[in-house]
Amino acid sequence: MTGIGIIGSAGRMGKALAVAIEAAGCRLAGGIDHGGDPLALARASEALVDFSSPHALEASLDAAIAAGTPIVVGTTGLEERHHWLIDQAAERVAVLQTGNTSLGVQLLGWLVEQAAARLGPEWDIEVVETHHRMKVDAPSGTALLLGEAAAKGRGADLQQAMARARDGITGKRLEGSIGFASLRGGTVAGDHAVHFLGHAERLTLSHLAEDRSIFATGAVRAACWLAGRDPGRYTMRQVLDLA
Repeated sequence: MTGIGIIGSAGRMGKALAVAIEAAGCRLAGGIDHGGDPLALARASEALVDFSSPHALEASLDAAIAAGTPIVVGTTGLEERHHWLIDQAAERVAVLQTGNTSLGVQLLGWLVEQAAARLGPEWDIEVVETHHRMKVDAPSGTALLLGEAAAKGRGADLQQAMARARDGITGKRLEGSIGFASLRGGTVAGDHAVHFLGHAERLTLSHLAEDRSIFATGAVRAACWLAGRDPGRYTMRQVLDLA
């Protein structure tokens, strides 16, 4: 049985991961939260799953490197520096970072990329996401994942195409832009929709998360797949054989 360690074990996702590990027939190698020893956990695990926080990520990656343990990074709200750290870690160990570990969302991303590649630039793209009132970052990591998929399908740079906020007199929509809208309220686990709006017709591809257990299930599957892999930066699409 693959031994999986949880970084961020006291949180809601950490608790869901513990249940998912048992359901998958894997072994819970242990868990830590703020103040815990990530290196000791890494040495006791065949794979790590990190759903802690951006400021804790560097210590998690350092521990994975020191122990030679693959790590799945599901923490959202990451900045450019965090991705640089992940790239550096991937030279030493296997790392899989994703804004969403749901298997359904990963398939949605693939479908969004295919649609964007086949529909012309006259089709406008808008990404709309809804989350619970406690979420602290926006757009969500999943929304950015879907935006990246749309940009990739068009052969565009998301940072150049992204329209993250509209307020006041904004002028007409720029052709080729990819818009984002974030809604917050209630206890929504995560709803995402990508709208393709053309002349006299619209196409919407969407995913509704009913329970956070789906993210735990996907993360555990990713950790089992990642265990024993060579150093490198991997994706959830590879786990689903969509790459």
